[in-house]
Amino acid sequence: MISLLRKYHKWFSLAATFFLLLFAVSGMVLNHRELLSGMDVSRKLLPPVYRYNNWNLAAVKGSVKAGGDTVLVYGNIGAWLTDSTYREFHDLNAGFPAGIDNRKINTLSWSPVSGLFAGTVFGLFRFNGHVWRKVALPAASPRVVKVLQAGDSLLVMTRSEIFLARGSSGYRVFHKIVVPEGEDNDGRVGLFKTLWVIHSGEIYGLAGKLIVDAVGMLFIFLCITGLIWFFVPYRLKKLKDDIRRTRLKRFNKASLKWHNLVGSWAILLLLLNTSTGIFLRPPLLIPIAGTRVEKIWFTELDNPNPWFDRFRDLLYDNELKRYLVATSEGVYYSDDCFGGKLRLFPVQPPVSVMGINVFEKTGPGRYLVGSFSGIYEWEPATGHTIDCITRTAYVDAGRAGPPFGNVTVSGYIRFNRVTELIFDYANGVMALEGKNPLPPVPASVAGASPLSLWNTCLEIHTGRIFEPILGPFYILVVPLVGLSTLIILISGFFTWWLPRRRKRA
Repeated sequence: MISLLRKYHKWFSLAATFFLLLFAVSGMVLNHRELLSGMDVSRKLLPPVYRYNNWNLAAVKGSVKAGGDTVLVYGNIGAWLTDSTYREFHDLNAGFPAGIDNRKINTLSWSPVSGLFAGTVFGLFRFNGHVWRKVALPAASPRVVKVLQAGDSLLVMTRSEIFLARGSSGYRVFHKIVVPEGEDNDGRVGLFKTLWVIHSGEIYGLAGKLIVDAVGMLFIFLCITGLIWFFVPYRLKKLKDDIRRTRLKRFNKASLKWHNLVGSWAILLLLLNTSTGIFLRPPLLIPIAGTRVEKIWFTELDNPNPWFDRFRDLLYDNELKRYLVATSEGVYYSDDCFGGKLRLFPVQPPVSVMGINVFEKTGPGRYLVGSFSGIYEWEPATGHTIDCITRTAYVDAGRAGPPFGNVTVSGYIRFNRVTELIFDYANGVMALEGKNPLPPVPASVAGASPLSLWNTCLEIHTGRIFEPILGPFYILVVPLVGLSTLIILISGFFTWWLPRRRKRA
């Protein structure tokens, strides 16, 4: 039995060590995004698929007309000034902190009254005519997902809250809107979210993140000491010097002692971190995507705000006098300016578990909804939902589908009155009808848009970095390495524990 466990532990470890080291290091970087936001990686050092081609990789999320023939384009490339021909682009990122991650813009709003505002991963910024200046928000989390001008009001939505400023204050003073709960609120939280915050350590805030960082360092230590135990015997066979052989044996013995000690005492933390991680990527993500569970008491999840980390986008329909709130669990509406409970539309458009990327009004009571599941024209009043790519009616199959559709929509712009352009994450810009009029990505834009260190580590941690080698099978890297790690941990623990148990007996 022990001999068999040793074989499992040895060979599974040898196969998984490279991936475990990558996942451990990248995971620690992912836990400290703001701290490392100023660090970038040149796209020339990465596989060709990470270089901008035809405006792919979420380069553009949307555009805003800013009077006359002026057009502002925004997205992962930051903010750029152009005109209706989209032929020349001028950098409009002065004032943002250093690092491409600091100018990753989720939303842009312009009006002749309020001016130009941008919502980024790290807060709200206002353009003063020359540079961007950060605007203080009384928000628990700075990540802004929407800036919306509605009459004299400017609404700013973060992942958990909505704030309002009026023209009378010069749009400088923001007050929090208390958004009532949804009519379907059950006091629970998504299982995916629960596993996410456990895996990252966010469940206990900074303290939890530091614990998970320690788990990452433990994995690195176990990988290194395991490699020492595997390769030292081969080195000993070649050594002729008895003194050096004796020293190397002592070193190897001490390495094994600490390997066993650390692995056995930290086994529960290692198992917890591994088992939660394998459900955060397809295919194991799919069966848990719609599952809801009770909140864990005394954690970040046990938050009195019913919308904690659920807001994704916001619209205002002037004709219907209605706010539409897109969340991670569906689209809600309020006809009384958030005076009563938000109501959930009975018919929902398809939205990927990765989140909504396009939310535009196309007419009274008609909207455009885009995500990695595709892009759809949605009319909630009638329930009609049309696939904009195939021009066919969408029929809900009643079961969770894959998180990615044939077209992974990451952005949308209306080029002119007759031409609408969508941005596929992998393949770039395409016209819904007719020919794509957008020119290639200018060298000035591509050269000023590296990949942030955080996003590079995200590609590694999710396994997407292996797509150029493995093709579509890259999606299996995380679950296979995760399951292998569980086998490594369990076999390693019992290889250490069973002899000790027999010795005591």
